Amino acid sequence: MNKESSRRGGPRAALARFLTNERWTQITVPIFCIILTLIVSAVVLLVLGKKPGTAFYSFLAGNGFLQKANYGSGSGMISDFFSFLNIMAPMLLAALAFIFGYRCGLFNIGISGQMLLSGYVATVFIGYSELPGAVARPLVLIVGIIVGGLAGAFIGFLKYRFNIHEVVSTIMVNYIISYVTAFRINLKYIDMISRSSKTISSAARLTFTKVQIAGCNCNIPLGIIIAILAAILVHFVFEKTVFGFELRAVGSNRNAALYTGVNVGKQMISAMMISGMLAGLAGVTYYLGYTNTIIPRELVSMGYDSIATALLGNNSPIGAIFSSVLITIFQNGASYMSSAVGVAKEIASVITGILLLFSACGGYFRRLAANYLRKLADEEEEAKKAAAAMAAEKGGEDK
Repeated sequence: MNKESSRRGGPRAALARFLTNERWTQITVPIFCIILTLIVSAVVLLVLGKKPGTAFYSFLAGNGFLQKANYGSGSGMISDFFSFLNIMAPMLLAALAFIFGYRCGLFNIGISGQMLLSGYVATVFIGYSELPGAVARPLVLIVGIIVGGLAGAFIGFLKYRFNIHEVVSTIMVNYIISYVTAFRINLKYIDMISRSSKTISSAARLTFTKVQIAGCNCNIPLGIIIAILAAILVHFVFEKTVFGFELRAVGSNRNAALYTGVNVGKQMISAMMISGMLAGLAGVTYYLGYTNTIIPRELVSMGYDSIATALLGNNSPIGAIFSSVLITIFQNGASYMSSAVGVAKEIASVITGILLLFSACGGYFRRLAANYLRKLADEEEEAKKAAAAMAAEKGGEDK
């Protein structure tokens, strides 16, 4: 489309080009979804009689991005920010777990169960041991990777060998893991006061607690480093390796991939195994990092929130870094927002749901924009033909 046609479309055409630019679509579409989410969320807050600006400010303040009205002893913006990083780490790893399966055409909805199983095994074998931190922390990561990988590979095997849909198998396995681990915790590891599992040793925890920084007690997470490195590694695998290309080929068209010689079954099992490994890392950074205990029969909602995170990041590992920041801001800042604004903290889940809805419509928005630009181009072409016909007719009359 030429510049004259672009100007003719006005702001709508500019927005359409913004959404259909192939070079920037991984950024422009999520930004558009975020703007829509903020607009709709503002309307919801206005209906509730609250000020949207105050609510959004409190979300940021609750995560250490902005100043709170007051702080308790030993806390401040920096301690809030480290707490934000502490919960963002497993969120990002869980999103990467979903992305890895999804890019291979598999929908891993069992991330919560894989997180719980990895966290439980690491807690029992490493968290309750007397190993020093230099040994315990690497072992926690190794256990998380192995247990999560085995759980994911099992789902991939069921898909390949018996054609059991991964959504069905992961949901069933989630329940099995939840009840079995709850039984074992209640039988042997329960804390009779808190009714959760006994706390792990500080040497096995992936968070350095109560570190003094600028007069604040900060919980410094090791998990955020692991999560960022994992995102970079997953991006490299998908974009720069033959293995990643084959995974994407299977996700795009399994029959075509099989025809070109790709071992589809092996790639499906490998994708679910690596997805499980990432979920296992998310599990140990959550249960042995952000928290130091496990609540029986509770599947952490992060495994499902990670789907929204992945979709918002356009199923891109690098995009997931930025989307996990936004989702974590809503989820982690809910308590402070609730106290500052005076609404139920569940409003954060409502906002996350709205964001998920718009993120899922990203492809639809791109198609609408492309259709609109095509319509403008057709109208411009018809206008040119009409102008040419009128010019020819006028020329004939002059003769």
